[in-house]
Amino acid sequence: MKQPKTRSSSAAQPGFVRIISGKWRGKRLPVADALGLRPTTDRVKETLFNWLMHDTAQSTVLDCFAGSGSLGIEALSRYAAFVTLVEKAPALAKQLQQHLLQLKADNAEVLNKDCLSFLQQAAKRQYSLVLIDPPFRQDLALPCCQALEQNGWLTDNALIYLETEKELALNAIPANWQLLKENIAGQLAYRLWLRQQQK
Repeated sequence: MKQPKTRSSSAAQPGFVRIISGKWRGKRLPVADALGLRPTTDRVKETLFNWLMHDTAQSTVLDCFAGSGSLGIEALSRYAAFVTLVEKAPALAKQLQQHLLQLKADNAEVLNKDCLSFLQQAAKRQYSLVLIDPPFRQDLALPCCQALEQNGWLTDNALIYLETEKELALNAIPANWQLLKENIAGQLAYRLWLRQQQK
C-alpha cells in the first residue's frame, strides 16, 4: 500500500504535474508526496498521447493506478467522454477528487479502491482506452492486464497503455492483444496494445 513519505522541511512543497494539451493545456496540478508515486514524465506522456492522437477524444478511459492523475486528467483535457480514476491511497484519491472539482470535470469519477480487487469483479462498464502505470516491481502490471481481459472490462479494439520497469517479462500478456508501439526511456518501458476480438 502506498504510504505518505516522511517529509523533511526542505521537501515540504508538493510537486506538480502539467497538462500538456487540450482544453486545460498548461495547467499545473499539485501532487502529494507518496511512497511509490512516480508520475509519468512529460516526455513519455507526450509520446503516449501522440500515439493516441486520434483515439482519445470520445473514448471511455480507465486509469488503473491513477496516482497523481497525470494520465487520466490528460485524457480528460483531450476530450475523453468519461474517465474512471482508480487509486488505492486515500490521500491521493482525495486529491484527485479535488482536481476534478477544480477543473469542473463532471465526466469523471474517482474510486478509492485497490485496482486489482476492483478488476476481479464482473465489469459494470467497458472501456475503450486503459492506462496502466503501477508502482514498479510489485507484480501488479500483468495481473491487471489479465483481469481486464478475463472480466469483461474492455471493448472490442480497446487500446491498452502499459508502463513498467524495462526488465519485466511480458509472457503473460493476453494472447489477443497486439503490440502497436513500444519505447524505452531510462529504467522504464512503455507500450501500447490493441485488443483484438477473441474468435
